[in-house]
Amino acid sequence: MSLTIRTIGKAAIVATFMAVLGGTPVLAAGDVAHPHEPAQGWTFDGIFGRYDAQTLQRGYLVYEQVCAACHALEYVSYRNMAEPGGLQFSMDEVRAIAAAHQVPAGPDETGAIVDDIGMLLTRPAIPADFIARPFPNDRAALAANGGVLPPNLSLMAKARANGPSYIYSLLNGYEDAPHPDEMSPGTHYNPYFPGHMIAMAAPLAEGQVEYPDGTEATVEQMSYDVANFLMWTAEPRLEKRKRMGFQVMVFLLFLAGLLYASYHYVWRDVEH
Repeated sequence: MSLTIRTIGKAAIVATFMAVLGGTPVLAAGDVAHPHEPAQGWTFDGIFGRYDAQTLQRGYLVYEQVCAACHALEYVSYRNMAEPGGLQFSMDEVRAIAAAHQVPAGPDETGAIVDDIGMLLTRPAIPADFIARPFPNDRAALAANGGVLPPNLSLMAKARANGPSYIYSLLNGYEDAPHPDEMSPGTHYNPYFPGHMIAMAAPLAEGQVEYPDGTEATVEQMSYDVANFLMWTAEPRLEKRKRMGFQVMVFLLFLAGLLYASYHYVWRDVEH
């Protein structure tokens, strides 16, 4: 009986340490070049990692001026950009950003959703609205992009292995095809894309965006900024989660020490 209790006590201590020190699963690589991190790394990596608000703001500018022409962010609302641990725009800035975009207005007083010539009724967006889509529906998106549906970018950084590094590498990875005759019509060679043939042409060019803070808009810089931004859209509460995780680890370490001390106290007079 005593052996069983002592065994359970040891198992509890080991289980607690395993919970604290346990690793994360490794994702298998596909038939693509392995994504690489930028030279400056990711500020959000590590247990104490956090987003850089200025980088996220530049990344939003790249999305707004380049990516938003085709790709939606329909799971992100404008007001999210004023939340702590993110872009840290003021609510006045968010209202101005939202008001510059049109969203479906919904039925009017007669129940109509289109005007007299069949155009969809719209209104200026407000902070509570989700970020405006570039196309009214998927069929319109397919028609405008040669039958290819541009993916929603809201969760892209979490939907791909090494998500931010994948996005950064993909945007920097366009190059001449080693075997042009093997490329499908309308595709472009990118070693980081599955199959190496991607319908999207290289979206970034040097100096394409003018940053208000004076940062030079190289392809590498814009790729880095928008990859950071898309990591935020996929995990906007990363900083809060990491703080909570650290607190849980401290608690588990304290609990492990308490269990170990209790084990020795209970069995201090028992001969080994």
